[in-house]
Amino acid sequence: MSRLVVVSNRVALPKETRAGGLASAMQAALTAHGGLWFGWSGRVDEGDALRRESAGAIEYATLDLTRKDYDHYYLGFANRTLWPLLHFRPSLLDYRRDDFAGYLDVNRHFAQRLAPLLREDDTIWIHDYHLIPLAAELRKLGVGARIGFFLHIPVPPPALLMLLPGHERLFPLLGACDLVGLQTPTDRDALVDYLVQHAAAHVDADGALSMPDGRRVRIGAFPIGIDAGAVAVAARKAANSSATARLVRSLESRKLVIGVDRLDYSKGLPQRFDAFGRFLARHAAWRAKVSYLQIAPPSREEVREYRELRSRLERLAGATNGRYAEPDWVPIRYVNRSFSQATLAGFYRVADIGLVTPLRDGMNLVAKEYVAAQPPEDPGVLVLSTFAGAAEQLPEAIIINPLDPEEIVEGIDAALAMPLQERRERWASMYDTVSRHSIAAWRDEFLGALDRA
Repeated sequence: MSRLVVVSNRVALPKETRAGGLASAMQAALTAHGGLWFGWSGRVDEGDALRRESAGAIEYATLDLTRKDYDHYYLGFANRTLWPLLHFRPSLLDYRRDDFAGYLDVNRHFAQRLAPLLREDDTIWIHDYHLIPLAAELRKLGVGARIGFFLHIPVPPPALLMLLPGHERLFPLLGACDLVGLQTPTDRDALVDYLVQHAAAHVDADGALSMPDGRRVRIGAFPIGIDAGAVAVAARKAANSSATARLVRSLESRKLVIGVDRLDYSKGLPQRFDAFGRFLARHAAWRAKVSYLQIAPPSREEVREYRELRSRLERLAGATNGRYAEPDWVPIRYVNRSFSQATLAGFYRVADIGLVTPLRDGMNLVAKEYVAAQPPEDPGVLVLSTFAGAAEQLPEAIIINPLDPEEIVEGIDAALAMPLQERRERWASMYDTVSRHSIAAWRDEFLGALDRA
């Protein structure tokens, strides 16, 4: 394959420690093909300098955002408009024309700064909702290279997409790509339906879409994965770490339910807190015998809805703890800080239940990481929302609807009561799935499809 150019809102620079599985997958692809990673530096500044550095076969190029661009492009349209819309929460959509204009301006600026760095035979891979217009802007500048786009979050049906003012100016721009990847077949079908209904596209005999300007775009489902083997190794090592040992000692042989989520209204955390309180009310025998650890690092604290969510969770946890706590036991351990992936792997390994109950999620890799971290001889049980993309791949989990708190209660009860043999059988099937559908397989499948497009 030709040189790979990855474009994302944020760039995982070589010395950064925040890089996760996706960043590792991109690093591996760029190393294999030689490549360029382009995007926002994460800095808010008034400068416009293009920062460049290299590490091995990879070149990194980053731009700062101005405060105005950050407010309109990132905080405004990307996170107060697109994020709630694409997570099926139109009531939280906050649309402002100047935010939309700023979003389009930043994408245009990115294209103008990226285009001179491109070669004729490059393969370009654009990531996520921040950069929906970027391919079209590159085409305007004469870029003829193959362009792929992957959306990491869900796609609602056309009736919801068209609630966005100016939707017809945004989503059809994806037709400038050669390949658009979504997490699930449901997401794929929603985008195809939208483009047919609202962008005058038609489906060709080979399954590709022909756009009114004559371009053809393929749209496919490419469920993202993890490196299950690496997570399993990390979990075994972390099982003997001081952090895991302290957690185990603090439990004093009690069962552990764990949730790990970025603090976001799409994750269903209030419903989860409420359900755990209901579980203790319904099942008094489990009081002082099970603890729920929720790790929820804060994010986007400049956005009002996120600040309100944090306060709401603190009230819910306080109410449950006040009602049921004992001098030596706290029902809900609510932690607002992040931990390293290695530490989390150890926590997953000792947890009896992984509670993953988003109201809507593109995939949710925590579910897969929890499975990969489990000890085969005595695995825990995954309780998983039907609205997570991972539910389509992991039917052996206890699948629940998080909008019904009683289903979450029943899921926790069933998980705690599940016999060892059943737990082993369910886990073995899920581990096989997450091992086969790895992040490397996802990367290679997408790039292979783009190469053929």
